[in-house]
This record gives sequence, structure tokens and C-alpha cells, in this order.
Amino acid sequence: MFYEPKKKNHGLPQNPFNSLIIPRPIGWISSTDKTGVRNLAPYSFFNAVSYSPPTVMFSGGVGSAADGLKDSVRNIESMGEFVCNLATWDTREKMNKSSEALPPDCDEISLSGLTAIPSKLVNAPRIKEAPVHLECRYLKSVEIPGWTEADAYRVIFGEVVGIHIDDEFITEEGLVDVMKMLVIGRLGYNDYTRVDGESLFSMGRPG
Repeated sequence: MFYEPKKKNHGLPQNPFNSLIIPRPIGWISSTDKTGVRNLAPYSFFNAVSYSPPTVMFSGGVGSAADGLKDSVRNIESMGEFVCNLATWDTREKMNKSSEALPPDCDEISLSGLTAIPSKLVNAPRIKEAPVHLECRYLKSVEIPGWTEADAYRVIFGEVVGIHIDDEFITEEGLVDVMKMLVIGRLGYNDYTRVDGESLFSMGRPG
């Protein structure tokens, strides 16, 4: 089949685009606002973009607040920091719970039954139940124009200034044991995937 996204002429029950860029890692972003209210939300438009300095990005659409911003975006742009927590098989239900659209004064960490713990270099909290935390300093925002105002997205870039890894998931050889960690990723529709021993394979680079 062939279709032009702007014409929406795919003829399918749902837009297939989200089922083509897969799997997508989940950026489980924690932040605080100027009054100290904590926010937590998962973003599947998320990835690492560079090594030196290590930098990550996530992208959020239009929010329901009066300013049209997602709470995460507003907090990060005003406070200049955030934490990316790794979502795993064990935390999948609580990660999903934290995606609920709530007013800005709601604490998704508490509402999702999770535990907030202090970071070392930023004021945004970490999620104790997550095996990996990336403490980030806000770098910049890039607006992605939409076909309509409701389609606009904003990409947030952050430099990773501190990394926490649960020692339980570091092997004797000094490698991160992703099979034991059971990281999850987003597919299309309501589908997710899990990295485990059956899905993992290795290939050395040529040369």
C-alpha cells in the first residue's frame, strides 16, 4: 500500500505510522514545578541523540492546560532540569498509570503508587522502582509545526549530567544486564514489547 500522511488516505481503521517506527524506548520523565509539585509522565517519542556530552530528547504534544503545554515541558523549561527513569516489565502498570491526563497540581508519582527519591545533581526526583535514572540539565526546545495547532509538538533536549544504575543489573564483566532488567518499549496502538533473553541477539560490526 501507499498513502500520503497529510491526506490521511491509508484507508485503515487507525493511523499506522506509530506501528512503523518501532520499538520506541520510553522516556519516563520526572520533574517539578516552581512550587515543588512533582510530575511524572511516559513519552515514547524519546531517544538518545549523542555521546559526548550524552544527550537525550523527548517530544510532547499539546497539553490540556491554558498555556497549551504538557506539564513536563512547562516544568523543564522553567526549572531547567529533569530525570529520565527507565521503564521495565515490573513497572509497566505504574508507568501506564502515570500517563493519565491530570491537572498540573497532581502528583503522578504518589498517585501511581511509586516512590520519589532525591537526585544528586538536580532537584527533580528519581523513581526508586526504576533500575536506571538519567539526571538531565535542560538544553533547548525545538518546536515542530503541526498541520493544525492541535498537532504541534515540542522536542526537549537535555544533557545527561548524572547516571544511576542499580548494581543488581551490572554483570561480573561490567556490562549492563538488559536481559535481567527486562526493559519495555512502545509499539503501535496499545502494544508494547519487552527486551528479554528470547529477543536479544548480538552482531559485531565489520572491519
